[in-house]
Amino acid sequence: MPLALVTDPTWVFFVVLMIILFAPILLRRLRIPHIIGLILAGVMIGQHGFNIIDRDRSFEIFGQVGIYFIMFLAALELNMGSVRQFGHKGLVFGIITYIVPFVSGFLAAHYLLGFGAASSVLLSCILASHTMVSYPIVGRFGLTRHPVVIVSVVATAVALFVALLVLAITIGTLHETTTFHWVLFALKCILYGVLVVFAYPRVGQWFLRRYDDTIMQFIFIMSLVFLSAALAELVGLEGLLGAFLAGLSISRLIPRTSPLMSYIQFVGNALFIPYFLIGVGMLINLRVLFSDMSTIWIILVMVVVGTISKWLAAHLMCMVSKDMKGGAQLMFGLTNAHAAGALAIVMIGTDPMVNLMNESVFNGTVMLILFSCIISGFATNEGARKLALADLDTEENQGTWHGKCLVTYSQPDSVGLLTQLALVIRNSRIPDSLMGLTVTFNDYDGEAEGYREAQRMLENAVSVASAAHVDMKTLSRLSTNVAGGILHTIREYDCGEVMVCLTDRTTGMPKSSLGPVIDHVLEGTNREVMAVRMVVPPGTLHRVIVAVPQKAEYEAGFYKWVEHVCRMGEQLDCVIEFHAHPDTLPHLKNYMWQYHISLRTEYIEMALWTKVMSLSQRAGTDDMVVFVTARPGFISYKGAFAGLPLLIHRYFSHTSVMLLYPDQWS
Repeated sequence: MPLALVTDPTWVFFVVLMIILFAPILLRRLRIPHIIGLILAGVMIGQHGFNIIDRDRSFEIFGQVGIYFIMFLAALELNMGSVRQFGHKGLVFGIITYIVPFVSGFLAAHYLLGFGAASSVLLSCILASHTMVSYPIVGRFGLTRHPVVIVSVVATAVALFVALLVLAITIGTLHETTTFHWVLFALKCILYGVLVVFAYPRVGQWFLRRYDDTIMQFIFIMSLVFLSAALAELVGLEGLLGAFLAGLSISRLIPRTSPLMSYIQFVGNALFIPYFLIGVGMLINLRVLFSDMSTIWIILVMVVVGTISKWLAAHLMCMVSKDMKGGAQLMFGLTNAHAAGALAIVMIGTDPMVNLMNESVFNGTVMLILFSCIISGFATNEGARKLALADLDTEENQGTWHGKCLVTYSQPDSVGLLTQLALVIRNSRIPDSLMGLTVTFNDYDGEAEGYREAQRMLENAVSVASAAHVDMKTLSRLSTNVAGGILHTIREYDCGEVMVCLTDRTTGMPKSSLGPVIDHVLEGTNREVMAVRMVVPPGTLHRVIVAVPQKAEYEAGFYKWVEHVCRMGEQLDCVIEFHAHPDTLPHLKNYMWQYHISLRTEYIEMALWTKVMSLSQRAGTDDMVVFVTARPGFISYKGAFAGLPLLIHRYFSHTSVMLLYPDQWS
C-alpha cells in the first residue's frame, strides 16, 4: 500500500477538522444527514479511496472514544422516571430486535451461504446487534426524551448485551470450558454491575459537591466513563456496555441544562463522534462490490437480511405496543445501523484462534456497516422530523406562562447555585427567559466598591448561564432602596417570577420576617416569588419535598408553581414528594397524569399544616424542601405561615429550602 498523501500530524488534524466543518454544510443543501457525509468523507480520504490519510492509531483511539460518547450520551439523556415507565417496553423491543434478525440471519447464513452452525451464530449476532450511530440526529430535533427514543435506547443495550453473551457462549463451546468458568464469568458481571450502579452515583455526588470547576467535573465524569468501559472489557463484556451503564448510573447528577452537560455534548459532537464516523468510513473498500461473486453474494445477503429484519422488528414492536404508533420509522433508524458491535464480533470470528469467518465475511460486514449507516441516517432523520412535527401540533402546558425569570443576586457565594437552579426552572421555550439583577445603594461613599462587587456577581452568573448555552440578560441598578429596585425591574421587564437569596437571620429579626428586602418585595408584587437557600448544587439533589397548604389549588398561580417544581424533577431526575391536604392531592395527581406522566412522584396526605414540622426528620442534605405558602389575605393563607422563617432557620438548616409565594391576583 503506497504512503498516504498527508502524513504530518498537524496537516492530518487540519484535514479532519475541515471535513467535520464542511461535510454537514455541503450535504445540508442536499438534505443528506451529516453522519452519512462524514462516513462518505472517510471513504474518500482513506486508503481504499484517494489515500489522502492513513487510518493510524489516532483514528482507532478517537474512534473508540467516539462510540463510547454515543452510548454514554444516550444513557445520560435518560431519566429514571422514563426508564421505569418505558423500560419494560425497551426490554420487549430489545428482545424482538434481537430475535428477528438473529433467526433470519441464522437461516440465511446456514441455507443461503452454506455456513456451519457456529459461523451462522456469529453472523446472526452481527445482524442482531446494532450501534446507535444516528443518535446525534435525534438530539438536533429535541427528541432525546421521547418515549420512542427511550425505548430504542434501552433496546440497544439489551440487544448488544444478548449478542455479546451469545458470542461468548459460542466461542466458549469451541474450547474446553468448565462450569467454574461460566460461574466465575457470571459473578464478575454481577460484581461489576453492582460496583457501577451503586458506587458511581455516590462517588459522583461527593465530587460534584466539593468541586464546582466545570473542567474538573468534566475530566472526572470522563474518567468514570472510561473506567467503567475498561472494567466491562476486563470481565469479558464490551466497553460499549460499560459506557452506557456509567451514563445511566450518573445521569441524575448531570442536569440537561447544566454547564457540565453542555461541555460533554460539545466535546462529543464536535470532535470524538465525527472522528469515529470518519474512521468507520476509512475502513470501507468499495472495490469489493466489484470483486468475486461469492463476496458480492455475502454482502447482498447480509445487507438485505439485516435491513429487512430490523425493519420488521420495529414494526412488530409498534403492533405489540399501540402507544408506539407512528414511531416505527424512527425506531428502525435508530436500531438498524451496525458499527462497533459488528466490528468487534467479526474481528473475533476472523481471529486465527477462532477461525469461523473468512475475509469475505469481513468485507461483507464492512459493507453492511456502510449501507446500514446510510439507511439508518435517512430513516432516523425522516422519522425524527415527523415526530417533531407531530409534537408541535400538541399544545404543551409548559408554554402557557410567559415572562422572564428574574434572579436577584446579593451574596457572591450564592450566585452559581441560584443561577443553576434558575436554569432548571425557567421556561426554555421563551426567548430571553432568564435575567440577572443586582441592586446597589445609591450612596456616594460606597457606590464604587458596591458597584464593582455587583458587576462581578453578574459576570459570574453570565458565565454559568453561557456554559449552558443560555443567553442571560443582566442589569445593575443604583437605588436608595434595594426592594424598590427589584420591584421596578419586575414591572419594567414584565418578569413572571422572581428568585431571591434567602439569607441567614440576624439578631432581633421578627419571627415572621424574611428580611426587609424580601418582605417589601412580597408586599409590592403579586408575581411568584421564590426565596431560596441552596446547601448543595441542584444537580446533586435526590428528592424535592413539597409542602402544600389546604386550598392551594384555588390560587391563581397554582399550576404555574407546580410546573416549576415538575421542571426541577425532570431536569434533575429526582423524586417529587408532595405533602398536601386530601382535597388538594387529586388536583396534583391529575396534572401529573396529563403533563408529566413519566415524572417520579409520591403523594402523602397532610391534613394539618402543623405536620410540616415532621418534614425536618425526613429531609437530609440530598433533599430540597419547598414550602408553598401565600401572602396574607388570600384563600390559602394560614396564620402558621408567619412562623415559617424562624422554623426554617431552626429546623431546616441542614437542607436546601425554597419558600414559594405563588402568583396571586387581587
